[in-house]
Amino acid sequence: MAGNGLFYPILGLACCLAFIYISFGDWKLVDTKAPKMGFVERNGTQFMVNGRAFYINGWNSYWFMDHAVEGYRKPRVRAMLRAARKMGLTVCRTWAFSDGGYNALQVFPGRFNEQVFKALDHVIAESRQHGIRLLLSLVNNLQAYGGKTQYVKWAWQDGVGLSSSNDSFFYDPSIRIYFKNYIKTVLTRRNSITGIEYRNDPTIFGWELINEPRCMTDASGDTLQEWIEEMSAYIKSIDKKHLLTVGLEGFYGPNSPKKSTVNPEEWASRLGSDFIRNSEIPHIDFASVHIYPDHWFHDQDFEEELKFVSKWMLSHIEDGDKELKKPVMFTEFGLSDLNKGFTPAQRDRFYKTVYDVIYKSAKRKRSGAGSLAWQFLVEGMEESNDDFGIVPWERSSIYRLIIEQSCRLARIGGDIQQLKALKNVC
Repeated sequence: MAGNGLFYPILGLACCLAFIYISFGDWKLVDTKAPKMGFVERNGTQFMVNGRAFYINGWNSYWFMDHAVEGYRKPRVRAMLRAARKMGLTVCRTWAFSDGGYNALQVFPGRFNEQVFKALDHVIAESRQHGIRLLLSLVNNLQAYGGKTQYVKWAWQDGVGLSSSNDSFFYDPSIRIYFKNYIKTVLTRRNSITGIEYRNDPTIFGWELINEPRCMTDASGDTLQEWIEEMSAYIKSIDKKHLLTVGLEGFYGPNSPKKSTVNPEEWASRLGSDFIRNSEIPHIDFASVHIYPDHWFHDQDFEEELKFVSKWMLSHIEDGDKELKKPVMFTEFGLSDLNKGFTPAQRDRFYKTVYDVIYKSAKRKRSGAGSLAWQFLVEGMEESNDDFGIVPWERSSIYRLIIEQSCRLARIGGDIQQLKALKNVC
């Protein structure tokens, strides 16, 4: 071969292929057979895709990026997405943050771990292959995966922190700069697998500013409101293609007439958030609400909690229709298996209650646009589970409920592609 002058050209080709493989280890994910996706848009109180109403049956798997970092856990992402596709699920909410600590995406302000960023690239590319969209959350109000506490620690370490209060995340100018830099880095990231910048990728359903924001040092809500206004405008200055939500739990603030008629208890109006006020900000495209009656009440039995779920959801759907003129998505709902007297049948009824409210809202073209269960996992993930998580196919009754919801929402929306995918189960 060397005598024929072929050795070096072949060696050069082999080196090029090796470089491509090393640089783009997931190159096989870029498949022309992947479902075509358009950006999800909003028309009044409805989500729209390619001119059709889009009603969402989805779930939370916060752990995607973290597990995609390590080879032995990485296959769980594909396994979950494949199973979700079989159930007809369309949107997954997951963390696009990990600040400080183990497997940190952002090691220090402005310093990122490329290995972890490639893990997020993988999550997005895999989701595209399975026709699943992602709602990506950008920071945590809680301490898990760093959250606002980590930003405050960084500011103190840099000698620029105004206060040791976790709530200084919302008003400290230096921390606001940290977070804006983070936002810009994530939104303009070019996926190492697909070559698409995140802000241009329709696989991403939308962005969530912060998971469950609370600013208890300012119960008036002014501090959090100002922060949402500033950060939502900043995101839209970079990315006008994707939808944006706050990440609220849905509690009504101190000036809302619903604080005493709909909130679970009196404490809920003193958290510095306000569902209506926070959600009506112009740059916020849809409202988010969570549903955890067993954690919010101290003295209600299960039957009373189910009645509250319906009342809670219908109240927020009414707000979407009449006040906000925007879609409302219930981005977390779950029932703890640590409750006294808990049975799996109770969880079935809880899911059915949520699903029925969404289905009836969709049938009437109201603002209830969908729900995301907290949380789904695959087998062997006890270390990532909590008292709400389930492996759906391990209990046939809840598995059937999930699929039935996917089917009936797809019929209402007229999603032909979705119905074809579900033809064997609907």
